[in-house]
Amino acid sequence: MPVSKDDVEYVAKLARIELAEEEKHVLTSQLNSILDHIEKLNELDTEGVEPTFHALDVRNVFRDDEDCPSLPTEEVMKNAPARDGDLFKVPKIIE
Repeated sequence: MPVSKDDVEYVAKLARIELAEEEKHVLTSQLNSILDHIEKLNELDTEGVEPTFHALDVRNVFRDDEDCPSLPTEEVMKNAPARDGDLFKVPKIIE
């Protein structure tokens, strides 16, 4: 189903953007070109091809969690611009 100029105008209205007539013409052409490419992909025989989530074989690269000692409170509080005891003091942002 080809994209019409009316479709482009409708989406532009939803996005609250103004498009010049030339931009509407260019976008209509570009969107139709994209849909043509997708239609070519639909012609491929994908029978027996397993769906994938990623083009590459990606594995979890996170390290294992390990227990380790925390920094001493006094050392951490050296970085605090303002403090209230052992707590960071920050400006109020919610009324």
